[in-house]
Amino acid sequence: MTEEVPVPEESAPSDAGELLESRDSVRAALEAVLMVVDEPVSEVQLASVVGLPAATIRELLHELAREYDGYTGKGDTVPVRGFELRHLAGGWRIYSRPAYAEIVSQFVVDGQTARLTQAALETLAVIAYRQPVSRARVSAIRGVNVDSVVRTLAQRGLIEEVGTDPVSGAFLYRTTAYFLERLGMGSVDELPQIAPHLPGLENLQDFDDSHF
Repeated sequence: MTEEVPVPEESAPSDAGELLESRDSVRAALEAVLMVVDEPVSEVQLASVVGLPAATIRELLHELAREYDGYTGKGDTVPVRGFELRHLAGGWRIYSRPAYAEIVSQFVVDGQTARLTQAALETLAVIAYRQPVSRARVSAIRGVNVDSVVRTLAQRGLIEEVGTDPVSGAFLYRTTAYFLERLGMGSVDELPQIAPHLPGLENLQDFDDSHF
């Protein structure tokens, strides 16, 4: 009686795993792009980015849309996401789910996503480049009273008090870590040089409160 020799298993499971990993990577890549687009993007555009046929991209997009709605390819369900993937105006884009429209609206109304006014941006720029700086100095540079704007910037967490001026006793202000985070910078040293773009301000550092 001859001894049976074990037959090595086929490599199909490994290949299948690699295929699944590749598919998940493409899905993740599509999600990354969809998270940053500000208007619907077509299947052809997405296909050109990931280097796959548009038909394959269409299949994966429908798969993602179903998953966000709470369904999986295995027939079971998963929690519904707070966002959904829609096909509108010839393209695909991620939108917040209508069921949460009231909450999203309240978030916007509360001013969490409100943009800074031009006056606030100008004041913030002066503080960023001249910090630590007093309100009097900022007012002199801008030519207008900045008290209310400074309060707004402080409330938004973009600037903060950093002691007082040893001569005048005025509060000094500087930008915060949140300010750097919003600009994607590590320090204020990374701020672009403005002198080449604003002729006449090369000697801005020579100003001090005594001139005002």
